[in-house]
Amino acid sequence: MDNLKKYNEIMMESFQVNEEQLKGLEYQSVQEWDSVGHMTMIAMLEEAFDIIMDTDDIIDFSSYEKGIEILKKYNIGSLCYDG
Repeated sequence: MDNLKKYNEIMMESFQVNEEQLKGLEYQSVQEWDSVGHMTMIAMLEEAFDIIMDTDDIIDFSSYEKGIEILKKYNIGSLCYDG
């Protein structure tokens, strides 16, 4: 599974949205993306990509697109997004 697909799967599973809803998805824009859901998603990403995110990055992870930008800092390749 490529990294963008893995990222998308984690976002969809964490927030109970479909792939069409990912573009523009933001913190607290769906009920599931609250503080608990946020930390669950972070834990899933850290496990899937074998990284430990900095606290500032966890706080700044405020949208689907921002998440891609942040993960690139951890040398996660193939996170190209056409949005």
